[in-house]
Amino acid sequence: MRQLSVDLGSRSYPIYIGEDLFKSVDLQGLIKGRQVMIVTNETIAPLYLEPLKQQLPELQVDEVILPDGESFKTLEHLNSIFDALLQMRHNRTTTLIALGGGVIGDMTGFAAASYQRGVDFIQIPTTLLSQVDSSVGGKTGVNHPLGKNMIGAFYQPKAVLADTSVLRTLPPRELAAGLAEVIKYGLIYDESFLCWIEDNIDKLNACEPQTLAHAILRSCEIKADVVAQDEREGGIRAILNLGHTFGHAIETDQGYGNWLHGEAVAAGMLMAADLSCRLGWLDSADVERTKMILKRAHLPTLPPAGMTADRFRELMSVDKKVLAGNIRLVLLKRIGEAVVTEAFAPELLNETLTLNYVPESVLS
Repeated sequence: MRQLSVDLGSRSYPIYIGEDLFKSVDLQGLIKGRQVMIVTNETIAPLYLEPLKQQLPELQVDEVILPDGESFKTLEHLNSIFDALLQMRHNRTTTLIALGGGVIGDMTGFAAASYQRGVDFIQIPTTLLSQVDSSVGGKTGVNHPLGKNMIGAFYQPKAVLADTSVLRTLPPRELAAGLAEVIKYGLIYDESFLCWIEDNIDKLNACEPQTLAHAILRSCEIKADVVAQDEREGGIRAILNLGHTFGHAIETDQGYGNWLHGEAVAAGMLMAADLSCRLGWLDSADVERTKMILKRAHLPTLPPAGMTADRFRELMSVDKKVLAGNIRLVLLKRIGEAVVTEAFAPELLNETLTLNYVPESVLS
């Protein structure tokens, strides 16, 4: 087992990474009260709910089992968590445990932030994407038909348990979606990590345990460092959203869950690289390099064919990074260095949105 910390003063918390963490981490010792509400979904519950409950023998343990999928990340299903907490008379010393992927983690965290004005919660992410990204940093919330993650709160967990053994049951498409976020960290923060990913992508695709553990550890180290500098995304933390403004537009347009989050982010990262190239920050070889690592991870490199530039701009205009009506994007000054900027000519963005790429061969 490996352990690191998200350094936020009195709200600091540990991230545990390794196999069979249900057995090796004193989960009950992380819980201050006598009540626990496990929130999970219909896919994960048959696999891991009972083993988790067995680690909490001395507590009142209740559960909420939600439908599985991004399309259920709504206020309506969030209310199911509140219903269960109230029906089972959970008090303000209760602890919520999020057992699932990013949807479960985001909704459970938002419920914890809101129930009786804030109760403890623990993240047990069961997808690669949630282990390397959404479970760390305290972003919680739900989707709205007009925009992804537009309703939520910053609320930090008490601990994150990233158990790599659960990834063995992950479908290949979900694994690839998680690799998109792993690749993101190399692109925005650490080119040497990107080189390591390129050298080890076949092992990552094959879910080799030690290789995955290193990818998760380094990804969490980078995110923990960025979050410690800027918890509420007033500055540097926004670089973690490389490709997300484009990607969220794709998810909203296509219907939540039809494109996985990591798939949409992958296409969005290549669009960001393309625009960075048009601005003269990257060269065509950098864009080609980005494209190839995404392709080797079995990720899409083009947005949906039917999305127009006007549709992209419409959806991007409600992104959380929009300031005074101006779209701000995370772009790449170079591989390993990201910047949040609105300093790009509208015609260059339009060229990227209409897929008129330079050079033309980059995204063919």
